[in-house]
Amino acid sequence: MLHPTVIALMVGSFLLCVMLLISSAHGVRILRKWDLQSGSELQLELERRTYLVSMLLAYALGFQLVSLFLFIYTADDLHRLFVGAMCAAGTLNVNPFGYPTLVLKVVNFLFAAVWLIMNYADNRAHDYPLIRKKYGYLLVMMPCILAETVLQTLYFLDMKPNVITSCCGTLFSEESSSVTSGIAALPSIPTKIAFYTATLLTIISGWMFWRSGKGGHFFSVVAPVMFVVSVAALISFISLYFYELPTHHCPFDILQREYSYIGYLMYVALLGGGATGIGVGVLMPFRRIESLSSVVPRLQRLLALISSVLYLGFALISTVRMLTTNFRLEGY
Repeated sequence: MLHPTVIALMVGSFLLCVMLLISSAHGVRILRKWDLQSGSELQLELERRTYLVSMLLAYALGFQLVSLFLFIYTADDLHRLFVGAMCAAGTLNVNPFGYPTLVLKVVNFLFAAVWLIMNYADNRAHDYPLIRKKYGYLLVMMPCILAETVLQTLYFLDMKPNVITSCCGTLFSEESSSVTSGIAALPSIPTKIAFYTATLLTIISGWMFWRSGKGGHFFSVVAPVMFVVSVAALISFISLYFYELPTHHCPFDILQREYSYIGYLMYVALLGGGATGIGVGVLMPFRRIESLSSVVPRLQRLLALISSVLYLGFALISTVRMLTTNFRLEGY
């Protein structure tokens, strides 16, 4: 508990929850009382507080984005304290709260990114047309972040140094009966075909949408699919080329110094591509709002470009490693 990053995560998460609770209370008032056509004292007070609350939320949810990587780094750094742990995979398995916390952090990363995108679009319009929607969305997101904070607290409090945990070779083994083992057991050639097909569709549709503004709905579907396929591909076959071992499917070892910390760059590209790609779809219904009719299409095209570039970066890093290593999987 006295590890510096653990303290940072705990303090940051509790402060984030406090800010979310305050913001949610303000959001309830927004949902009930907001009327931009009114010149009442209540409306003026809501408008003034909204500026402050939105700015605080932007910083708080920015921390939420960073906290995912800080949590993974902490889990990886703590593996030396536990017998049997060789990386973050083992540390997350020292008690039942580790992996649920990680899953919630990934989900909340995407939630937070979408809220920040909505907030950015809303602030570009003179009449704040998304204010009710973004605060309604905040009320939906808040229980997930509260649950994450509870699980994270239980995870760190329940760490016992005398626990013998499982290494990543066991957790991501094809012989295991877990979900991750099922992904690890996926046949490499069909998974490669699915990965590169999804990559091509995402990049081409993203480029076309950026250039012409057409095909946004298709890209909105392909980009999240690309995220899921990429995660499966990373566990199924991409990781094998980094470790040069046909049975080592761990997605965490690539975060370590032996692999030049390349995993952090890959995960930034993957999560960033997923978040911006989902953002394109979330903004799609708001194109019809008059005050956003010129703002949202430009923002969507920018997000599509960013998503395509990040996914391309992830695919390039993976492909370069596959082509430059002596390791071959099923002849490829």
